[in-house]
Amino acid sequence: MTESTYLHATQVAYDTVAADYAELLRDELVSKPLDRAMLAAFAEVVQASGAKEVADLGCGPGRITAHLQSLGVNAFGIDLSPEMVAVARRDHPDLRFEEGSMTALNLADEAVGGAVAWYSTVHTPPEVLPTVFTEIHRVLAPGGHLLIAFKVGDERRHASQGYGHKLSLDIYWMPPEHIAELLSNAGLVLDAQLIREPDESEKPRSGRQAFFLAHKPYES
Repeated sequence: MTESTYLHATQVAYDTVAADYAELLRDELVSKPLDRAMLAAFAEVVQASGAKEVADLGCGPGRITAHLQSLGVNAFGIDLSPEMVAVARRDHPDLRFEEGSMTALNLADEAVGGAVAWYSTVHTPPEVLPTVFTEIHRVLAPGGHLLIAFKVGDERRHASQGYGHKLSLDIYWMPPEHIAELLSNAGLVLDAQLIREPDESEKPRSGRQAFFLAHKPYES
């Protein structure tokens, strides 16, 4: 699958489900203490470094962007789907949301002090992931931090429906050691990792979930 093909498929799918996705996942973090803990740790290290703005990459309806803001982080969101961006702006009018792709971010070099990719790489074909991580490295200021959440495994699944709609979307489960290697190849240093079992809301359709915290060194 070419880069343009998968980007188009992802955009169309999330344009289709945007409103229902936002409603169904609005309060999801409430029942996920480990997920919240990783977001809190990210917020703490970002604030300790005196960071610039933080980009929530693939922000969807903006729920993670808003959560980061509630933790004291100066966050803004970027998403491929115009409909998701519209929902995010509607639900969080005090925050900034922009359209954009993680493969070619419309951000200057070293523009942000932190980046979050909260399950936003799960539709990215493995051969495109190095491009995404290289882009994240480019836009992170030295000392900046990355938090990435992804699904653990080694397979591709195809979704033909979701959130009450028909769609066509590939989802990739990735080995943690492979993601760690790609981060390192992109010049990012892995600081911490959490791998948890699926909770009751995720069974049986999903498996283990991974959360990696990394940073861009001052000399890279």
